[in-house]
Amino acid sequence: MPRARRRPAGPDMKGPEGKRSKTKNLGGASAQVESSSLQRTPASEDGGEALGSYWLMKSEPESRLEKGVDVKFSIEDLQAQPRQTTCWDGVRNYQARNFLRAMRLDEEAFFYHSNCRAPGIAGLVKIVKEAYPDHTQFEKNSPHYDSSSKEDNPKWSMVDVQFVRMMKRFIPLAELRAHHQAHKASGGPLKNMALFTHQRLSVQRLTREEFDFILSLEEKEPS
Repeated sequence: MPRARRRPAGPDMKGPEGKRSKTKNLGGASAQVESSSLQRTPASEDGGEALGSYWLMKSEPESRLEKGVDVKFSIEDLQAQPRQTTCWDGVRNYQARNFLRAMRLDEEAFFYHSNCRAPGIAGLVKIVKEAYPDHTQFEKNSPHYDSSSKEDNPKWSMVDVQFVRMMKRFIPLAELRAHHQAHKASGGPLKNMALFTHQRLSVQRLTREEFDFILSLEEKEPS
């Protein structure tokens, strides 16, 4: 994945919960870039609470050295990649890794800028290659090297993501938090959003209801 990382997570983590290192050019991802809005899937029978199709993925847009390597990777960096595609490497939290392994082709994710002066949702990406071994776990010069992981039984996985579009306006963390607080009282869509209930996870599931509500914020003036 691009270069990025997240703050340390819980006790199941080795190092930062999710991160990326400057990615190498990819040759394989085949999906074509879409410049329009993401297509929606039919609403689920349970009223939109089903998990598994939508995601939020965090990356650091500002330079920060880890073991001498700059872990910066913004959505603009993704746009600059060949085919606007990269591998999402460096995730070292087991729950976040399992979410990567659960992702399927063409599923949609918000690209979230984290650990920076202005955190928030910057754009949309899609999954163009399902989970496979993260090469950085075997690279001794990588900040994400894991000496306990073996090539015949790798511990860590990554997916490939492709830029879809920028958000029509940047959705800041403070705005999302205000909705989350209001929705906890009213029962609204963001009442249980993982961004606030599992803050340290660098890869998070979203419900269809959460995803649609956040997209709707693009059309509204910030409150």
